[in-house]
Amino acid sequence: MEYKGLKIDWLHHDCFRVSGKRAVIYTDPYKIIKRYNDADIVLITHDHFDHLSLDDIEKVVNDKTILVAPKDCTGKLDELKNRKVFVEPNEIKIIGDVSIKTVPSYNTNKFRDGKEVFHPRDKGNVGYVFMVDGVKVYIAGDTDHIPEMQDIRTDIALLPVSGKYVMTAKEAAEAAADINADVSIPAHYGSEIGEMKDAEQFVKLLNGQLTAKILKSIDI
Repeated sequence: MEYKGLKIDWLHHDCFRVSGKRAVIYTDPYKIIKRYNDADIVLITHDHFDHLSLDDIEKVVNDKTILVAPKDCTGKLDELKNRKVFVEPNEIKIIGDVSIKTVPSYNTNKFRDGKEVFHPRDKGNVGYVFMVDGVKVYIAGDTDHIPEMQDIRTDIALLPVSGKYVMTAKEAAEAAADINADVSIPAHYGSEIGEMKDAEQFVKLLNGQLTAKILKSIDI
């Protein structure tokens, strides 16, 4: 899809290619079929294998690509020679023509063993609100519908919908209503967890009673 000149392609799972006049940005490269090697910036939300995949990162980077990741990812990125910027929640970074704000990303009701959540808040996982060519994009990462989403203002929201480890389609639709972006796009499905039907349910809910605003455009 294209929004105000910014092109957004869903490649797989939580991986999007966001391309504008001033930068090409990838989020969480994973199971990418072809080589692009055109990334200006790669945003990594956390260190799980389906979000930090060295083989897939190598398919999008070049010598000038900058990797942005939580501090917890430090060791896992050592073998890549690219410049790295390590972050924690609630920071602002400016990289070239792109501004990046980190936001918390964590579980509140998805439990590993009935006691510990899959993505604890204190681990420091992040989502990103980044602006390129005047358009703000939010990639949520592996998260539930958390209170911090009420303060996120963005044009485009990329939200996980698969359930189990992240929001269900219904929870993601409720989060989208909080964020109230012009465009909300489902993510985190079609691979290890989640199916196309989760994305379709998310789209259906957004055009129903869970939000008063009919979203302008959704690609799945």
